[in-house]
This record gives sequence, structure tokens and C-alpha cells, in this order.
Amino acid sequence: MSTPPRITRIGDTTDQLGESPVWDDRTQSLYWIDSLAGLIRRLSPAIGAVEEFQVPPPVGSMALAHNGDAILALRHSFARYDFRTRSLTTGPSIGLDHAMLRLNDGKADPHGRFVAGTMHGGRAEDEKPLGGLYRIDASGAIEHLESDLAVANGPCFSPDDKTFYLADTVRRVIWAYDYHRDGPLANKRVFAEMDPLGSGGDGATVDAEGYLWTVLVRIGAIARLAPDGTVVRRVDMPVRHPTSVTFGGAGLDVLYVTSISRSTHLRDDSPGAGGLFAVEGLGVTGLPAHRFDLG
Repeated sequence: MSTPPRITRIGDTTDQLGESPVWDDRTQSLYWIDSLAGLIRRLSPAIGAVEEFQVPPPVGSMALAHNGDAILALRHSFARYDFRTRSLTTGPSIGLDHAMLRLNDGKADPHGRFVAGTMHGGRAEDEKPLGGLYRIDASGAIEHLESDLAVANGPCFSPDDKTFYLADTVRRVIWAYDYHRDGPLANKRVFAEMDPLGSGGDGATVDAEGYLWTVLVRIGAIARLAPDGTVVRRVDMPVRHPTSVTFGGAGLDVLYVTSISRSTHLRDDSPGAGGLFAVEGLGVTGLPAHRFDLG
């Protein structure tokens, strides 16, 4: 029997809605956000110090740029954040100004662009979701890649960068697409039906072996899925609502996990809720995060 992984709470930060962890392999630091508080947090694990940067809430996700800045998905628009000057430069809008719609999870793609999806809450059951999946490049041009997504989460790429994964948390499905430098998403297919696991997938990442790690936000766990969508491992977390994951550490062998204390729809009053966690001893490594090209 394999040794269980070690799960440790890192520091004492408490996020309302922790999301979008990103490991900076150049500075050996971890970034993540508290979406509802409008905070970017930066952890230097070697010294345990955490810095905070205030941005307009809600912030759905972030990715690091090649120069160390960040691109952010705000409510209805994208923005650039300069950590050195603590300044925000507002970018283009997705063109939808709807009170119940906002940008959500996103990641940089292999070609220096940023891909982010939306969440559309408060809808009637027969109402088609607005928004979808968007891609922005260094020039500020935005492409609308996908529609009819209730809550887009867990965008990530296979190690060869040819497959793109995307979850709809509400519909409890993870899709896979063929991904190309230019042109639309192609060959959409179901990668995994999540309903048998009791939770839709949330934040996700892909390890160096091409297996996908997705958060099971409703049941306090993380699942590892093989390239054929089969669940091969489950890790139970000490909090009810983990939200997102990324590999970090000097060897990219630590899985960092964010969580919820009180979001719009979910609440956890247990000790540690909203904390940042490190999962060690998994026996696998991750991949360096793609970066946004500012041009």
C-alpha cells in the first residue's frame, strides 16, 4: 500500500474564495487570489512571507506574464497588474455587462495568450447561459471560443499542448478539445462525466505524465484522471470546499490547493476553511506554468 500524502496548511491566511494558484518557477513563489475580496496573494515558501495586492473585486483568475506582471480576469474585462508599482491597467471588455455574469477561471496558453471562461449565476433552469470562453492576446484582441457554459472552470493543457481541457462545474462534465495556435477549438468530446463522483470539477492542472488533477469542490477532495478520463486516485482534503490546484516547489512536486470559507453559494465554518494547503508525497511532478506575452 502506498504511503498517504502529507497535507499541510500553509500560513494562516483565510480566503473567502481562494482561486487561481500559479507557481512562479523563476522566483520560487506562489501566487493565488481571493476572488471576492479582490486580493492577489504572493507566498515565498522559503521564508513563509505573504504579500497582498488589492485589485477590484471580483477577480476570477490570473496568469503571470513573461516580465513578471500579471494578466487578470476581472468582472467583465481583462486587466494588467504591475506588482512593482502596484498599479492596474484596465484592458478590453468581453462586451457583456450583465449583473449575474462574470469572468471566472483562466490560464495562459502555450502561445502566450490568456484563456478565461465565465460563470452565469442566478439563471432559470431553461435559460441558456451567456458568456462562454474567451482568449485574449498581447494586442488586446479577444476571441470568443465557446458558448453555453454555466460555470467554466479548470482550463488546462496536455503536456504536448495539443489538448485543452475545460470543466463546466454546474453540468458536472469535463470536456477535451483539440487546441491549435490559430483558429477555433476543435473536436469537442466528453473527457469525464463527474456526476458519479458527487461533484463537478473545479480548478485543475495537468501533471508531467499527462494526468489531470481536478478539485471536487462539493465533496472536499481532489481526483487524478488518466488521459482516457478514468479516475485513478482520490485525495481527501481537510476542508469541505477546495477550489483549485497547481504544482509548485523547487521540483514541481508539491500540489498547492486553495479553498473556500464563504463564497456566493458555498460556506465552510470548519477550522482551516479558506486556507492554502500543500499536498506532498504524491510521487508525481507538474509542469511549469505557461506565461502571457505582453508583446
